[in-house]
Amino acid sequence: MSQGIEFNRLMLDMRAMQMDAMSAPKATAAVPQLPGSSFSDMLGQAVNKVNETQQASSQLSTAFEIGKSGVDLTDVMIAKEKAGVSFQAITQVRNKLVQAYQDIMQMPV
Repeated sequence: MSQGIEFNRLMLDMRAMQMDAMSAPKATAAVPQLPGSSFSDMLGQAVNKVNETQQASSQLSTAFEIGKSGVDLTDVMIAKEKAGVSFQAITQVRNKLVQAYQDIMQMPV
């Protein structure tokens, strides 16, 4: 009989916890959303950053070509490589997005 009382007490405690959990405010998504922060905004910012990297590399290269003091060949080469790598990365992201879009469009409805 003592087990029946303990079981009933346990069930009452579980129901009380369930009611508390249901009455508590719902938690938001695990990843906090910043105002105006969407995937398209993030992708646009990434493209803009790649563009800025390429422009900076081009300016540095031009400055080296005209013989501006303080511009070293190693800096120019590093800037060119950074621009190239960032362009390749954004190209791969674009390719993956296009592939995902094509896969979704080919799904049977």
